[in-house]
Amino acid sequence: MNNNALGKSNHLKSAVAAIKSSDGLPFQSSLSQNEIVSAVAEIEYRDRYNFYPPEMIVWLFLSQKLENSTMDATVAKFIALRLSQGSDAPSSNTAAYSQALSKLPEALLSNLARNSAKNLEKEIPESWLFNNRPLKLMDGTTVSMPDTSENQDAYPQPDSQAEGVGFPIARMVTVSSFSSGMVLDLAVGAYSGKLTGEHALLRQLLHNFEKGDIAIADSYYASFFLIAYFMMIGVDFIFPIHAARNYDFRTGIRIGQKDHFAEWTKPAKPEWMTQEEYDSYPKKILVRELEVEKKRKGYRTEKMILVTSFLDNKTVTKDMLNILYSYRWFVELDLRSIKETMNMNILKGKTPEMVIKEMWCCILAYNLIRKTMAQAAIVHNKNPRELSFTHTMNLINSFRDQMIFSEINEFIYRTLLQKIVQIKVGNRPNRREPRVVKRRPKAFPRMQKPRHQYKYKVAA
Repeated sequence: MNNNALGKSNHLKSAVAAIKSSDGLPFQSSLSQNEIVSAVAEIEYRDRYNFYPPEMIVWLFLSQKLENSTMDATVAKFIALRLSQGSDAPSSNTAAYSQALSKLPEALLSNLARNSAKNLEKEIPESWLFNNRPLKLMDGTTVSMPDTSENQDAYPQPDSQAEGVGFPIARMVTVSSFSSGMVLDLAVGAYSGKLTGEHALLRQLLHNFEKGDIAIADSYYASFFLIAYFMMIGVDFIFPIHAARNYDFRTGIRIGQKDHFAEWTKPAKPEWMTQEEYDSYPKKILVRELEVEKKRKGYRTEKMILVTSFLDNKTVTKDMLNILYSYRWFVELDLRSIKETMNMNILKGKTPEMVIKEMWCCILAYNLIRKTMAQAAIVHNKNPRELSFTHTMNLINSFRDQMIFSEINEFIYRTLLQKIVQIKVGNRPNRREPRVVKRRPKAFPRMQKPRHQYKYKVAA
């Protein structure tokens, strides 16, 4: 990924204008107020919600997720803000804010999140792309939420956990941009059950792929039907071969050392697919299978089999494919930023509706931070993947706390962009960390039965 200067004089002006916000609330000028108002024009807000019109609810909800604060803290900041402006302040009671938030449609937040990524993707510099082609990353993860009956019905806890002891778990699959790190789309489902796996959720997101895209994911996604679908719509892909699939470099058409063309035969029709859909897939597809090596200083060389649609081994070499697949690690870092840095790992919504809104609000806040990073990278001739997400988030929060994240002084925004690019993350290809923790938990026993049973025992 090179970082050639873009050479356009208006980038600084447009970048500064795009990230401006006012009144100490986050990202107010990054979103179109008219877009928000028109999207919720049909929602009726009673007079008691006059402090919380739809656009204000979006800003406050973003602030709440950005700071991982409670409703009480969010309303308290809003009261202080209103008083600093010489305006009337709402009640300290969070009921009005909570009820107004419950009226906010999920589609509003999801559309804003998707559009924020879509609009940025249209303006990505060629130097951030691979041969002027976008790389799109796919992966899945899980999040937990409060143990309420409504959440349990929608997202049941694993069968291995006793009733009243575990927490509801939702599975989500994302499609994100390698160049900007922004989440293009999201699908959510239950942790287990029919049509709840990552493949089923990904099928809801396939409209995000267009001709010319390059899809990169782990071996779980290397299935015949997904690969055949990508081939039919003109999307190239790079996956490690699935462990259940056999390969033999002595067969097929040899094009290099452990590099050959192989024919995959269409398997039997899966239950989720209609006969018409099944018939639309070819009986056989031609793919390229090759062995690549992952070399890390101080470690043994690891070998991996990749399957790809890049059939020209002279134009797209083994080394090039190895480098391209190494970018898959960034989706792991992106999900970590969303879950750990943005605190989406454990959600707070007590109903499935609020859980989904909370997830989309976190994605929206994440995308808008990524947008700021992209703008800083453009202005200072950097690549956004070199910049620190956590550092950018801390800067934005600090500017907001001091009420200087506003459009009054352009110097502030030049300084913000400059400070964002001063922290550069390390180059971490093929990074792998052991899933272990050093700090010991407190010596309390694990919950083995519902909480109320413990209370009755103590009372007795």
